Amino acid sequence: MDFTNPLVYGVPVFLGLIALELSYSKVYDNKKLYKWKDLISSLSLGIGSAVIAALIKTISIIVIFNFAYDFFNPLVNGVRMNIMGWESFGYAWYVWVICMLLDDFTYYWFHRQNHMVRFFWAAHIVHHSSDNFNLGTAVRNGWFTIFYKPFFYVWIVIIGFPPEMVVVCLGIEALWQFQLHTQYVKKMGFIEKFLNTHTMHQVHHAQNIEYMDKNHGGILNVFDRIFGTWKELDESITIEYGVSTPPNSYNLYVILTHEYINIWADMKKSKNWYHKLMYVFGPPGWSHDGSSLTVKQMRKALADTSKTPH
Repeated sequence: MDFTNPLVYGVPVFLGLIALELSYSKVYDNKKLYKWKDLISSLSLGIGSAVIAALIKTISIIVIFNFAYDFFNPLVNGVRMNIMGWESFGYAWYVWVICMLLDDFTYYWFHRQNHMVRFFWAAHIVHHSSDNFNLGTAVRNGWFTIFYKPFFYVWIVIIGFPPEMVVVCLGIEALWQFQLHTQYVKKMGFIEKFLNTHTMHQVHHAQNIEYMDKNHGGILNVFDRIFGTWKELDESITIEYGVSTPPNSYNLYVILTHEYINIWADMKKSKNWYHKLMYVFGPPGWSHDGSSLTVKQMRKALADTSKTPH
């Protein structure tokens, strides 16, 4: 069964909403919400990401997903069976719901690892590299994330969900993520109990130490709550958007590669191979000599300082 990725319809809506928010902010509200050079960089990165995604989709979906589906869900007497010995899942409404939940669970861990593993962070930092937070930022996507993302999701296909169903769920997830990147939607009351909302995503994009590495969820916030990464917006705190190691450039090449260059520079600081591997696969900020700190180390140092009697 063929389905159209909802992002096909989402892209023109994205551009329309960006134009609407941009116009409203410039005319009526906050002239500093959008910076023209920053917006051009974000849109250029988004266009490049869309083009690369269209090319990689052939590999990730047709090759990886379809191969995994056919291999782990073989036809037995004309019936497709999954690895658990059950008939592979069809297209009933409850199968869609389950697939969407599994997609959201996977998104949480995929997103969280993009913040926990520096090699992944080097690709994902592109999305966080702007010190603006607006709908334009939503399309500011790294180009290299696309190459490893399918491997996080392939397990859903392996256990019997059709590849095209997973692709549609990925598209729905992306639609929800886009609209979270606005400051014009405030706290939403009861909905905040279970959905990942706009204020929660503001927390996620902040570089304030109390907010860093929080709220990795996609549509639901339940996984952040379960695994200890949920953080509510404190309206008394002034948010500083962006990252602690920004590219300081509007050049696409610099934005896309600056963290890889930083990794290479850090690897050369030590001849110890364990140190070199940790600079690549350890958490961002890790250093063998304490010259830089991870988020956990910074929080611990801050807590220790607050406990010290004055």
